[in-house]
Amino acid sequence: MASVKMPTPAELKQVGSELGMNLSDADVSFFLETMGGNVAAYNLLESLPDNLPVVKYPRTPGYRPEGAENKFNLWYYKSEIKGAPEGKLKGKKVALKDNVCVAGVPMMNGASTLEGYVPDTDATVVTRMLDAGATVVGKVHCEYFCFSGGSHTSSPGPVHNPRKYGYSAGGSSSGSAAVIVTGEADMAIGGDQGGSIRMPSAYCGIVGLKPTWGLVPYTGIMPIELTLDHTGPMTATVADNALMLEVIAGPDGLDPRQMGCTTDSYTKALGGSVAGLKIGVVKEGFGHPQSEKVVDDLVKKGAAKFKELGATVEEVSIPWHITGMAVWSAIAVEGATWQMMLGNGYGFNWKGLYVTSLVDAHSAWRERADELSDTLKTTILFGKYALNKYRGHYYAKAQNLARKLAAAYDSALAKYDLLLMPTLPLRATKLPDPAGPRMDIINRGFEMLPNTAPFDVTGHPAITLPCGMSDGLPAGLMLIGKHWNEATIYKAADAYEKSHDWKTVTA
Repeated sequence: MASVKMPTPAELKQVGSELGMNLSDADVSFFLETMGGNVAAYNLLESLPDNLPVVKYPRTPGYRPEGAENKFNLWYYKSEIKGAPEGKLKGKKVALKDNVCVAGVPMMNGASTLEGYVPDTDATVVTRMLDAGATVVGKVHCEYFCFSGGSHTSSPGPVHNPRKYGYSAGGSSSGSAAVIVTGEADMAIGGDQGGSIRMPSAYCGIVGLKPTWGLVPYTGIMPIELTLDHTGPMTATVADNALMLEVIAGPDGLDPRQMGCTTDSYTKALGGSVAGLKIGVVKEGFGHPQSEKVVDDLVKKGAAKFKELGATVEEVSIPWHITGMAVWSAIAVEGATWQMMLGNGYGFNWKGLYVTSLVDAHSAWRERADELSDTLKTTILFGKYALNKYRGHYYAKAQNLARKLAAAYDSALAKYDLLLMPTLPLRATKLPDPAGPRMDIINRGFEMLPNTAPFDVTGHPAITLPCGMSDGLPAGLMLIGKHWNEATIYKAADAYEKSHDWKTVTA
């Protein structure tokens, strides 16, 4: 029996109305006569098997840990997948953010509307790590469709910061950061569209790198917005971070984000000196309205440490950095509304791997939209309003201005090897009370973005390093490099990490 059927006259009239057409009965009858070829083509497509990458390593679905086994609520599913017997990641345990497809293992991306979905393919990064000898140990929680920088919007409940229970682990890759702190994994995959690798890494006190846009294939990971999507490594040490990137970087032929992709041997950058490096401390990265003085002070101490290690460290002003949030906002709000939600995750008009099972499963959000998190609702409510009223004008203008934003950073990076600023303006906050003011949910979700989000727009690589503690909570220092020059970031980050114990640094 054919799966794709001819529209009924009533259905075609409704579609016409949605497109602004007033179809007469004669119009409807005429257009129905023209559609037989389309219906036949769609049914031929239905009869053909999908074209998905081969799943190479055996696994079982695993189980959802509870109680003491999941004290910080960081796990979604524990499922052990053993990779190749040898390789660069032999002996390394890897956790995956729950927006990463793993065939046969449930995935909900923090969202009740996706719960019950089981992917039928592995993300490229999963296959590459398994090929390198890693053992995948499971899926860890993230925010509701990744739309929060806190760790309080996931349907299975908040993820607690292992450094201080009751406090945010950051988001959206909350479980990916927490699992490194608890030691249950050596490495984790995170995703970053507004800072979602770097924000939880800073809140939890680990190393997190957002690579250059397109360096690591996003294939098989649930998208948000094609021009903002990044995935990358989260680890306890710089050395592990560089090693992980070395394994997962490079084109896979299935991701159009990977234009001009240039890789390097990142581990070879480790162990070097920062003497002779020029680092620009970005004035506009400090003193935001929500900035904590203790964070600014700890990051300035970190800058002084680089100077002590032999680098030239100078203040630099990049006024466009302040405008970066506005540019990001239009792209993220309208882009995510159009692609992730209205486009069922993947949208249209690009060549690469579409996970059709995920498209089908995610499309059901429309029947359950009341369940979406407030952070996502406010985003797509305004996004749909802007798309309806302004027809994409501000998204388009923001993409044009993104080139000016990138040029401003590039101008500074022509004079300096690296830029430096606080990763986040504040330390981890208390998890909001679900029965408290509703606005707390929004504030705790978006208050930490001003330094991270602009680099998702421009695609520059950026790493966060823990640089000190205050009241049991870490502060993060961010280094930003030239496109495709993660090696210089790792060189500086490794020297900084080896020079002192950050846990002993206080403001």
